[in-house]
Amino acid sequence: MPELPEVETIARSLRPQLVGRRIVGAELRWPRTLAAPDARAFRRMIRGQTVRDVKRRAKFLQIELDQHSLLIHLRMSGDLLIRNGSAAREKHDRLILLLSDGRRLIFNDTRKFGRAWLTHDPASVLRQLGPEPLGEDFSAAWLYQSLRTRRRQLKPLLLDQSFLAGLGNIYTDEALHMARLHPLRSSRSVDRRQAGALHRAIRSVLRTAIRRNGASIDWVYRGGSYQEHFRVYDRVGKPCRVCGTAVRRIVVGQRGTHFCPNCQKLR
Repeated sequence: MPELPEVETIARSLRPQLVGRRIVGAELRWPRTLAAPDARAFRRMIRGQTVRDVKRRAKFLQIELDQHSLLIHLRMSGDLLIRNGSAAREKHDRLILLLSDGRRLIFNDTRKFGRAWLTHDPASVLRQLGPEPLGEDFSAAWLYQSLRTRRRQLKPLLLDQSFLAGLGNIYTDEALHMARLHPLRSSRSVDRRQAGALHRAIRSVLRTAIRRNGASIDWVYRGGSYQEHFRVYDRVGKPCRVCGTAVRRIVVGQRGTHFCPNCQKLR
């Protein structure tokens, strides 16, 4: 599933190509792609609107139009790309927006899990999300206090989008390794110094991944190179880049979890 760095990379790529373009029509090839409204209302409402901005909130792409916001969650295998008007439709194209310059904005989704919302009120979809890891609201002090008031293991808590928005399996494993914290560690047991280390690790991992256009692994996302620099993720049995101990994999909350048993001791 694309996480914050991949979605941010897509938003940055699409912004200069879409801003100022008018949407002249829409083709819906898989009706369940739309979470709201229904297909007929969607085609009527979006036609004629101009793209004003393309940004990201957590793992959502947010395309700002004249009168509405188009929110897209890529889920497991979704991708958003622009093709020339003469390009043939592909098998997994689910939603196609026709642009005023003759090109098309394509929501391609092999597994059909991705969803789109066209809404006057983006907060109605996004209000349950926690703070942005790269935003001003996410401070070391906030993280320390928030960890101390919860009785959860670190890995599932950091994956909880209502706690912190945008982190997924890859970057949670990477940040916990950088902070030298075991994924099963109780959030209440993290002291102020460790919370500061985790705060710095989360931001460092995400910023580095964005610079490398995210990671290209286990889905259709294109162009990222962060997978070449993984610390522990997808490196089972390989030496830890810090101490040389073999990386291990366990299952935490039904998610494959990678860690170094020496650097990330469970206390």
